[in-house]
Amino acid sequence: MTKNTSFSLFPNQYFIDLCLYQYGYEQCKPLASFGPYVRNHYLFHYVISGSGTLVATDSQGIDRTYRIRSGQGFMIFPNQNTSYYADSEHPWEYTWIEFDGARVEEILMNCNITIKNPIYYPTDKILANKLKESLLSLNDESERSHFGLIGELYTCMDYLLRSSKNRRTILGERVTDTYIKEAINFIINNFHNDITVQDIADFCNVSRGYLSKILKKHTGQSPQQLLMDYRMSKAAQLLQLTDLSVGDIGKAVGYENQLHFSRAFKTIYKISPLQWRKNIKK
Repeated sequence: MTKNTSFSLFPNQYFIDLCLYQYGYEQCKPLASFGPYVRNHYLFHYVISGSGTLVATDSQGIDRTYRIRSGQGFMIFPNQNTSYYADSEHPWEYTWIEFDGARVEEILMNCNITIKNPIYYPTDKILANKLKESLLSLNDESERSHFGLIGELYTCMDYLLRSSKNRRTILGERVTDTYIKEAINFIINNFHNDITVQDIADFCNVSRGYLSKILKKHTGQSPQQLLMDYRMSKAAQLLQLTDLSVGDIGKAVGYENQLHFSRAFKTIYKISPLQWRKNIKK
């Protein structure tokens, strides 16, 4: 990497399970800082060399300070207030990706990277180096299709998961993790049907109260919120890619009542489905 800085935006937001928003690389100057700032999506930095400091609010709104060095990384979460700055003597060099999607929480849960534990510690140097190379390859100047870039994002997530020190392996997986995976997969496969939280709990063979408790603890969201978020992400895709009416789109994501669908959509996106469609197609 010869440039001191590179930055690119991903021009396509049609991908739902994992979507790339922007990526870049920078060799920072001493004490170079960014923030305080709040992101709309997940932002991961991999530190190639040098060191720096991250200051981030936890789930209770308390500022936490983390010292991060080469070979490590840090995750910034949506709606989290953060700032970070390079060391005065050995400023960090890093590469980053901003991403989101319906499967991100599942990936980070398996990496055990949370808002309380945002630092990536690699346990496998070979895989960590492949993660670095995969992140850097996004910044090369060769022309790639949207699918090639999304494929590289999946590769990055694979290396992140397999190299993470705190990775939860299948054999050592807790029972609660299995229930969470089952709940998320049930939502993904049945969001278009008229399902309820009780249906999700019944599928996982647990009580509704227990399911709500473990999902809230480990994902920060209730079953209702997870279901609504996934339905609305699919609805946004249909609004952008099709000419279906708002009512038909609502039915396609599990809402027979158009008014209920519009209210749910506005809860997530702060504007009506029709206005969202007008804005995205300008």
